[in-house]
Amino acid sequence: MHYDEPTIKRTVVFIDGQNLFRSAKEAFGYFYPNYEVKSLSDNVCASQGWQVNEIRFYTGVPDLRDNGPWNKFWNNKLVNIGQRGVKIFSRALRYRNQTVKLPDGSTYTFLVGQEKGIDVRIAIDIIRLAHDQAFDVCLVFSQDQDLSEVADEVRRISAEQNRWIKIASAFPISPTSQNKRGINKTDWIQIDRQIYDACIDSNDYR
Repeated sequence: MHYDEPTIKRTVVFIDGQNLFRSAKEAFGYFYPNYEVKSLSDNVCASQGWQVNEIRFYTGVPDLRDNGPWNKFWNNKLVNIGQRGVKIFSRALRYRNQTVKLPDGSTYTFLVGQEKGIDVRIAIDIIRLAHDQAFDVCLVFSQDQDLSEVADEVRRISAEQNRWIKIASAFPISPTSQNKRGINKTDWIQIDRQIYDACIDSNDYR
């Protein structure tokens, strides 16, 4: 069904911090999260002619006892992000042992941190804000296909409210990117190196 497209497209940005970091690392070779959240959000939305109404940032943070340097990095970066008006949702990383088999047949076990509940939190917030008519455009910085079901739900809300809503996913990409897909059932916005590098955070939180 066709709905009238608003002239001013109010946009809420949802950023999966770890997913964005992994994509930028694969695409551009950056080994720590060096993006500036507000600049990147503003830049991508401006390229589409969208108005940024709100930015939400989600990430897992390692415990101080498990990884002191990264705990310090994220806590410092989150303070800076929050001071720029971004809403922050963070959770402690959960750790588990992971075992890999080496070429000589032996095994090696090491501790890895995993995010739990970040994608669920993003999904809940998107659906809630869509019901509240808080946005016309939902822009998600992620390639997490678990969020494809949210796109279906947003379309159902659009039909229920009889109004135009768009959901898009933005992600870094280059010839070295193995994953060249955005979230299924969303509009894909590719972030090339020129756009990304224009939005690098000048602060070093390490």
